[in-house]
Amino acid sequence: MKKITSFLCAAACMAAYAVPFTANAADSDKVYGTMNIPYADFYAAELNNSVPVDAVSSATTNKWKGNNTGSMGDDGKWQSGGLAAGTFNTETENGGGKILGVTYPVEISKEDLEKLSDKMGFTELSEKPKAYKPVTVESGKASFGKLVDTDGEEALSGEMTVTSLSSWGDYQINVKGIPANCDIYGVIVKTKEGTDYGMRALENIWRNGAISWGAGVKEKEPHGNVLSSEHYKSSQGQTITDVTFITLNGYSTLSGQNGYLPLKFADSLTVESGKSGKGTVTFDNSSFPADYKMKGTVADGFTVSGNTVSYNNAQPGNYTLTVSDEGGKYSDVRGSFTLTTDAIPVKYSDGKLVAADGASLTDAANYLKNISAVTVGEKRYAAGRRGATIIDSQTGEIKLDAKSGEENVFDGSGKYKLTVESTGYEKNYEFEINDQAAETTTAATTSKTTSTPKTTTAAAAKTTSSSNSPKTGTDGIALPAAFLALAGVSAFALRKKKD
Repeated sequence: MKKITSFLCAAACMAAYAVPFTANAADSDKVYGTMNIPYADFYAAELNNSVPVDAVSSATTNKWKGNNTGSMGDDGKWQSGGLAAGTFNTETENGGGKILGVTYPVEISKEDLEKLSDKMGFTELSEKPKAYKPVTVESGKASFGKLVDTDGEEALSGEMTVTSLSSWGDYQINVKGIPANCDIYGVIVKTKEGTDYGMRALENIWRNGAISWGAGVKEKEPHGNVLSSEHYKSSQGQTITDVTFITLNGYSTLSGQNGYLPLKFADSLTVESGKSGKGTVTFDNSSFPADYKMKGTVADGFTVSGNTVSYNNAQPGNYTLTVSDEGGKYSDVRGSFTLTTDAIPVKYSDGKLVAADGASLTDAANYLKNISAVTVGEKRYAAGRRGATIIDSQTGEIKLDAKSGEENVFDGSGKYKLTVESTGYEKNYEFEINDQAAETTTAATTSKTTSTPKTTTAAAAKTTSSSNSPKTGTDGIALPAAFLALAGVSAFALRKKKD
């Protein structure tokens, strides 16, 4: 059974910090309260855009529920609300939810309030708020006018940057100098061409001034949520001039911007993979517009001509090809690819992985920084920021005190078989150690001296990349400090409202 919830249950819940008030509400027949206002109704009088603003569908189980509002703490510091602060929602049958709109102060006559067939969760306030939506009623249905800001619009002093290479939509803007010590109930993005766009919690509005939206090219964001793009499709090719934030204090606007939204024709490129060292790979450029003036870049040692990427002395690993329009009309496009080798440039010795016989320090360093997973016994542990650090990516040291959460990776049993996966390396590296890291054996012998470990084909190994923070295996890039030493290489701006 569906259940609609709101972060405001009664006027008493808002009295302390949530709603800024002016004088007592004694204006003739006017009544002030809060209502659950759907996004389409909330933005209707605010925008020059004929396409309504939709509700936000969320496949995740919890983020859409985070509609608790912020408040000022006893220490005088603002305690931010949830990711969907100020919204109301409904559960869906698949375990997800929908953010339907915002719970915002309104002004309505007592007569019109009585006429409303759906009171929309109206909760009366004891005082007149600083900002509110005027409500009129016709045929029992409420209409919401343009927001009344009793203090006048706040002019923000900050800056805005634009990118069309975001994981969260076709476009993302980042605004420095957003309103502080308050929750954001809505954002209006205005363009030089005269079209306005209303932004919603979670899908569009994020923390710290990050705002993104789909314009019909990218279909889903990383969590699997489908992007609703009808309201935003016309933003392609337009130029942002103003960004207005709506809070309980009213409007706060960053003006005088010049943020061009380049035309988009694809979300990503398909690039074939290849062998490391010297070679070429190709990418699919068949969808590029005829007037797209292509310029491709990868990393040092790579050149791009037509749809071919050539390279020399390239290390194994993941790479990112970026193709830009030198004419500036169209968006950049990116594609990831992997260069591989069947060589293993490391060996185990005295508690760490070091350069194998015949391998360079650069080769070993590249292997270490590209380790993607380590299997200890029968349990596989992912590496990386959220994984377990079993092998130090800088020194190659085996970390016998490694933990995965609260669990010890090495359980004290005394002897362990390790299988290492590294991106770009077709074979896994397999060896055995015991609790005394200086003593080693391989799978074929019980010798207590270093011996030649065996390698196995990486049948279960996966190669992944992120367009936002790709790994690269380019020769000489990001070498671990230990190997470099051996080789001899060494806020927000806040402005008060005007009186």
